[in-house]
Amino acid sequence: MATPAERLCMLTVHAHPDDEASKGAPTVARYHAEGVRTVLVCCTGGEEGEILNPALDDPSMAEKLAEVRAVELARAAEVIGYEEVEMLGYRDSGMEGSEANNHPDCFARADLEEAVARLVAVIRRHRPHVVVTYPEDQGGYMHPDHIRVHDVSVPAYERAGDPAYRPDLGQPWAPAKLYYTLWSRKRIEERHQAFQDLGLESPYNDWWFKRPSTDDKITTQVPVDGFIDARIEGLLAHATQIDPESTFWFGLPVEVERSIHPYDDYVLARGPRPATLPERDLFEGLRPEPSGDGG
Repeated sequence: MATPAERLCMLTVHAHPDDEASKGAPTVARYHAEGVRTVLVCCTGGEEGEILNPALDDPSMAEKLAEVRAVELARAAEVIGYEEVEMLGYRDSGMEGSEANNHPDCFARADLEEAVARLVAVIRRHRPHVVVTYPEDQGGYMHPDHIRVHDVSVPAYERAGDPAYRPDLGQPWAPAKLYYTLWSRKRIEERHQAFQDLGLESPYNDWWFKRPSTDDKITTQVPVDGFIDARIEGLLAHATQIDPESTFWFGLPVEVERSIHPYDDYVLARGPRPATLPERDLFEGLRPEPSGDGG
């Protein structure tokens, strides 16, 4: 539990620039507004991302994509509410089976122990109470970097507090909780239904509904009423990576989007399990007790 003088901190681990916008951005915006210190770890530079905005798709942009995506990430982090951004320093591995998988500097080929150590150093430096990362089961999405995020985050979470592990990386710090972020089947069903109700073509084909649902694993639902725009604005900040005309992201009227599934879903992977589920706060049980002085 944090002390009254200690500022709560959450640290999220993502694979590429734009992942921080599509996964849990409203949660970060909410906690930032509440005064929680918010830290983003981005494991790669997104060098293999496609230019999906037709207005920006030209050879000169492709040649400097890593530089452009760094600028976009900084802007997205600002509008979402991240106070600090840490780059883990690896190259984008590209999609499964692509030639980029073989690049010697890519995240998927990185020495696992070295990558864990890098993340441990970040955790010890920022001393988060809560760490958010990706689950092992990612619903059939087999991007090597997303899988690697999980493989690195879990041991880093466990080793950061071990004084015997790499004392050269800083003073030990044991985060209290580890969460996995996910897009629930219920969220997808609600968005799909909204498209149908409005007579619009839904971007969700059969593949989305044939995937095994992981909703039974959800332990935590963070209310994000009033913060949905953080996802929309964060995505739009990635001007090369996100098509502003994308029906998947922006096909519903904003007022409808704000009304659908107004909470972010998580799985509590490590840490004390609350007696009542779902919990509504990633910091449940960690907030300072009231002083009781009647002041």
